[in-house]
Amino acid sequence: MSVTTRKPTLFESMACGGAAAAFAVNFTHPIELVKTRMQVSGGALGATISGVVKEGGVTAFWKGLPFGWGRELSYTSVKLGAYAPVRNAIGAGGPDAGIGMKFLAGALTGGFGSILGNPFDVLKTLAQTNTKGEGLGLLVGNLYRDQGMGGFYRGVQVNIMRACVLNATKMGVYDATKGFVTEQTGWGRKDIKTSFSAAFVAGFFMTLTVSPWDMIRTKLMNQPTDAKLYDGFADCAAKTIKEGGVLSLWRGFIPIWARFAPQATLQLLTIEMIYNKMGYSGI
Repeated sequence: MSVTTRKPTLFESMACGGAAAAFAVNFTHPIELVKTRMQVSGGALGATISGVVKEGGVTAFWKGLPFGWGRELSYTSVKLGAYAPVRNAIGAGGPDAGIGMKFLAGALTGGFGSILGNPFDVLKTLAQTNTKGEGLGLLVGNLYRDQGMGGFYRGVQVNIMRACVLNATKMGVYDATKGFVTEQTGWGRKDIKTSFSAAFVAGFFMTLTVSPWDMIRTKLMNQPTDAKLYDGFADCAAKTIKEGGVLSLWRGFIPIWARFAPQATLQLLTIEMIYNKMGYSGI
């Protein structure tokens, strides 16, 4: 007996995306904390992990998690949940649709979502790099005192660019890879093996394209609240390259990949499962 599915509305799909992302971040937040500290300090992986443990024990790896939830329920609910409706709306949902249109749908939802989630990104980055034991309320208060509302949107330009690149790669590669895997193996698009394979491939390519943007975004967002080290994206990129060479833009590549691979897999598998449970068609 076949089960009838329907396409979710934009808001239904966004709710599914937000729920999937909020679930996944509980498992990937420690990896991102290590990655962020490596980018800011330039330290090695082992030394960074030891420093986190020494600072606050195992629970220190989840520092800033409430802001992580806020980010996922705002930013990721759009970039992940809105992808399928937007893709279908621009005519990129059919089997013959080119990958370029899928990338466009991912870029549109990623860019818009990043605007909503930028304040949570800033606060999460500050919380993750905070080694002074300051409470979350104090971090928020200091940021507002020193920079006003604009402080919550610092780095927003690079965050939008990063989100466009990230989501275009993630959702475009995932969507296209699902089609390729289905053709090559005969598995269905809703088969968990298809989703897992496509999510793993998407996680790798996301790391390649997003690492430089992630590095620059972290530096811009982590500037002292009472000082300005970089005058925008271009200045930050130039100074980073001058200090450590071009390859320094990919510093923290392993932790980023270690985060993106499971995060993309968890998010995409979870949203597909939620779609199935709700009787919706998948990505």
